[in-house]
Amino acid sequence: MQHEITTKEDIENLVDVFYGKVMKDEVLAPFFKYLDFGKHIPKMVHFWSFVLLDEAGYTTNVTEKHLKMPLKKEHFDRWIALFQETIDELFEGEKAEQAKQRAILVGWTIQHKIENQ
Repeated sequence: MQHEITTKEDIENLVDVFYGKVMKDEVLAPFFKYLDFGKHIPKMVHFWSFVLLDEAGYTTNVTEKHLKMPLKKEHFDRWIALFQETIDELFEGEKAEQAKQRAILVGWTIQHKIENQ
């Protein structure tokens, strides 16, 4: 049974399942192939904990990290689709819907800044 996102453990599960899908995805995997997941996953857990659970202390500029990558609309669309699919598989409720909306906003913001740099 699905439940609401309420804890950091929920966020850890979301991030782990999501990146498991990303690494198998032919559109997105090439961007993550050489990434140090030992460092990346905790950062993403902290980011989503900040966004969804109001955890303090996240200061990294997410957009800046992506500006030099050759990302196109299709990459953002796929990232959002996989993220929302993962949310729907694991969770339900207000925070789950908020997570899906925030993912759209994050993707749109980064895509817009890349296109206009």
